[in-house]
Amino acid sequence: MRKRIAAVLTALLMLTGCGKQPAATQPETVATAEVRPLPAIEQPAPIMPVLEGEIIDIVLNGTDVTFAEGAKGVSLSNDIIYYEDKDFYESGNPYGDGDDGDKHTAEEAADHIVVNITEPGNYRITGKLDLGQIRVDLGDGAYGDPNAVVNLILDNADITCTVAPAILFLNVYECDGNWSVDTAKADVDTSAAGANLILTEGSRNTVHGSYVAKIYKDKDGEKKLWKQDGAIYSYMSMNVAGTGNLDLYAENEGLDSELHLTITGGNINIYADNDGINTNEDGVSVTTINNGNLHIIAGLGAEGDGVDSNGYLVINGGTVVSSANPAADAGLDSDLGSFIHGGVVIALGSTMDWAESDSDQVTMNLQFSQMQSSGSSVTVQREDGTVVFAYDPGADEVLGERIRSYRGAVISTPYFTVGETYQVFIDSDITGTETGGVYDVSTVTGRAGGVQQAYTGTDVMRGPGGFPGGAVPQDGNWGQGGRGTMPGGEEGKMPGWPDGEMPSMPEGGMPDWQGGEMPSMPEGGMPDWQGGEMPPMNEGEMPPGGFDGMPGNFGNGNFDNAQSGEPNTLFYMQDKVNFFSGLTAYTE
Repeated sequence: MRKRIAAVLTALLMLTGCGKQPAATQPETVATAEVRPLPAIEQPAPIMPVLEGEIIDIVLNGTDVTFAEGAKGVSLSNDIIYYEDKDFYESGNPYGDGDDGDKHTAEEAADHIVVNITEPGNYRITGKLDLGQIRVDLGDGAYGDPNAVVNLILDNADITCTVAPAILFLNVYECDGNWSVDTAKADVDTSAAGANLILTEGSRNTVHGSYVAKIYKDKDGEKKLWKQDGAIYSYMSMNVAGTGNLDLYAENEGLDSELHLTITGGNINIYADNDGINTNEDGVSVTTINNGNLHIIAGLGAEGDGVDSNGYLVINGGTVVSSANPAADAGLDSDLGSFIHGGVVIALGSTMDWAESDSDQVTMNLQFSQMQSSGSSVTVQREDGTVVFAYDPGADEVLGERIRSYRGAVISTPYFTVGETYQVFIDSDITGTETGGVYDVSTVTGRAGGVQQAYTGTDVMRGPGGFPGGAVPQDGNWGQGGRGTMPGGEEGKMPGWPDGEMPSMPEGGMPDWQGGEMPSMPEGGMPDWQGGEMPPMNEGEMPPGGFDGMPGNFGNGNFDNAQSGEPNTLFYMQDKVNFFSGLTAYTE
């Protein structure tokens, strides 16, 4: 119990570091607004990689594949790796951890053609393959060989595989061959990676892929032999580049790498039953998005994040639209930290992953009080009505016909500025030019209608956005702005300390309480729990009902029960990362 109380008090102490915000004024909701377009922000154009050496053409013809006679490093087979319809090996050892839905018959597998690429080089894939897989395998020695590089060029290719990934990089050069958890970092250069997927200019490519559930080695114990989660899967670091189009349909996860993944271009649409993008080496993997136009709808099955990195997630540029499963997943998710340094980002889900505070670009995290429909537009504008962000999912071919709900939205754009105040509208009509539902705000000349949003809570643990409902100390006074008092304290006072003053903090520790023990709480200082005992809480949660002036739930960054603060329509950007909770329609 002492640890729990200490955590609560620590949260209270941290509140004193929150900065000031504008007073919570309520401007009139304007039905129609004509705005002056913003100047365009120059973004580097995606670059088609320059390829050296011969390009070998592989032509897909439905149930057949042709390539030049004597083409180096290309062959066909029917030995696709798949999850068999069995539970045990003949030895009696367990076969894998898949269930009935992961199993495939030998006949189903035999219907698939495997296009084997076994030499380094450039391979252009065109045409349609009804059932099959492109498999790149340069052998076990490729891992440490910097020449073991394959550029797989998709040029109006259409590939379907129903038992495994449609494209598989099995063995190529690993550019980060000395990776370790101890040396992991967010800045990773994958330019020398052996696995490269290139989308040719003007091409339209379609990939329908399955997956392989975990298969064990036929030995005592359950050590992994195979596991390939994504429709496009690489065992080594992979780059996706070019200026063409890719529509990726995944029975499980979409675009996967076991180590790092870097996207430098392309118009990529991902429809995934599980995660849209996943990099899965715990504590090491880095997903980097430098450019391109990326639209993801994930979790079409029971679960799934839009982009999920088991290490770091870094967005440096491009456009990222990511929607997660509405049950309990995030549009962006990372284990070690997400950084947004550039680009235009909107991520929708029921939870949200905070961008790191040392990100270069300002981010707005919105937590709604009720589920919202992705069928409605989201618009952010300055106080003068200038639109700085607008997204209409109805014009997004990925989300447009797949309306779902969300509670959390992460929005980032180069037009956000620390120290400025914004307004948020849902379901407005925007006049301007959009691509995939994302408006180029340099063309936006008007916003019509829509429902203005107000928030009642902000981040109290990490500072961005200030105190719940904008209730921050004003020159040390906790009682200003009509926000109520801290628990057990007089108006404008901290609880239970002489003259409302917080005791000084000794170097390196908590206040020097007698005997090292926490003092008893002052009368009225803590909520009146039965027997004086704190009720059970999940880690990160506040007690049921919260404190006066504080939200009721800290769990997972969700402030579902904010109990303080008048509705505020002014979203003030206090820092690079700003959290606003309890969003609902504003009514005067």
